[in-house]
Amino acid sequence: MSLALFPWLPFSILDLRMSVARMVGVQFVKPIVYGNTAKVLDSIDEEGNTHEWTLFLRPYCDEDLSIFIKKVEFKYNDGYQFCRKVFEEPPYEIVERGSTEFRVRICMYFIDSNEKPVTVSHTLNLTEPLITLEDGTACVVGEYYDEIVSPLVCF
Repeated sequence: MSLALFPWLPFSILDLRMSVARMVGVQFVKPIVYGNTAKVLDSIDEEGNTHEWTLFLRPYCDEDLSIFIKKVEFKYNDGYQFCRKVFEEPPYEIVERGSTEFRVRICMYFIDSNEKPVTVSHTLNLTEPLITLEDGTACVVGEYYDEIVSPLVCF
């Protein structure tokens, strides 16, 4: 295919495939949501856990983040041990049981190695903000909106 077929593009198709095309004065934005949900267990389990929680990184809209994210790394210390979990494809989420709140670092690594990893911090909440779902179940939902901003065309 000839690159001359697309003369209106400010970059070449070849540059786009190599993920190195940059456009002066233009930023691309990918909205994301990260956070956690938590539910109280009916009874304390053998290990003393009181809650089941889900920690996640998701697109704000139904979009495939794996187009530009190579992997997502969750790092945390839940009070008992240091944990590091890496996901190379969606869904980027952890479902566990526990009884303590703690700080989590979520690091996003991009397919384009020219882009530096982006890290966000989140406190895993087990007690608030408490909401009641339509089925009457109580659930903690702590989620945050953020945006990945980049001058790369692949975004």
